[in-house]
Amino acid sequence: MLQKTMKTFVALGVILLGIHSAAAVTHSLHYFYTASSGIPGFPEFLTVGLVDGQPISYYDSVIKKEIPKQDWMAKTEGPEYWERQTQVSIGTELTFKNNIDIAKQRFNQTGGGHVFQNMYGCEWDDETGDVNGYDQYGYDGEDYIALDLKTETWIAPKQQAFATKNKWDNNKAWIAQDKNYLTQICVDWLKKYVNYGKSSLMRTELPSTHSLLQKTPSSPVSCFATGFYPDRAEIFWRKDGDQLHENVEPGEILPNPDGSFQMSVELYLSSVTPEDWRRYECVFQLSGVKDIVIKLDKAVIRTNEVPSGFPVGAVIGGVVVLLLLVVGIVGFFLWKKNKKGKEGFKPANTSDSGSDNSQQQIPKA
Repeated sequence: MLQKTMKTFVALGVILLGIHSAAAVTHSLHYFYTASSGIPGFPEFLTVGLVDGQPISYYDSVIKKEIPKQDWMAKTEGPEYWERQTQVSIGTELTFKNNIDIAKQRFNQTGGGHVFQNMYGCEWDDETGDVNGYDQYGYDGEDYIALDLKTETWIAPKQQAFATKNKWDNNKAWIAQDKNYLTQICVDWLKKYVNYGKSSLMRTELPSTHSLLQKTPSSPVSCFATGFYPDRAEIFWRKDGDQLHENVEPGEILPNPDGSFQMSVELYLSSVTPEDWRRYECVFQLSGVKDIVIKLDKAVIRTNEVPSGFPVGAVIGGVVVLLLLVVGIVGFFLWKKNKKGKEGFKPANTSDSGSDNSQQQIPKA
């Protein structure tokens, strides 16, 4: 079960990650809570806070302490802040342990590894002033329940979550408090954090590696870039100067353990004749810098080996060395999937009626 769960975390991260919108002026503050059960070697509860995709805080049920993950957070927030956050996280841990037990009962589960997750936070466009807030839950890698800020009601995509929806819908005071946090308090703290870490958050770094990779001569050619920042970047294939949309498979932007990012795009060569290779090129674009272009050339393709810059090291290294952090932000991957595919969670098709800046008092499910 542990091996299966780890594969699930990796797959979700590889497929679903994408933190920012395309607008360079959009900033985000998100917190992720993860409660686990039946997974040896993992904390039963952990939290991760991120600003513009960069981890700023971490807590788990083993260390029992909220700690900064950026030097600028450690320097700007004093011991009282971290002690306050620690005490709130300890209280939230008890609620989440209870909620994962309730979820297991709702799904008639007694054993195995299970994960109950919450992602909440806000996004702010410092040019237009537009604000978005999110509060969403997932269970075992699937949508569970989410707050609709427009209707101020909870949306349950699964029948097992209906009891939670009915209970939380009736807690109008908590919904009002949650909405106030997501649309006002969260944004105030986000602006504060962006000011704290602007030298780091506003930096631009070109890829440390930009190369063409191919597993076998019959495999697609992958154009891979890693080590860049921020994640508001694009990578694509073009032919004769025109961007390709067929016979290509774009990848998602993924985080590296050092806070930078990586991404790739594959080109399928089955319909490309050898004499036409010179007409193809891969383009990496990062706002504010000159495009980086690689021509499709057999001489520069790395094959039948794992190159030093290949993403396997970053992905697997991130999971093995920083696995707890990855587990903590899987909830965000689930949210991004929903953001891409729909405006919000869709209710299940059934008639069954069955703190401070970074922490919320989560009610029992």
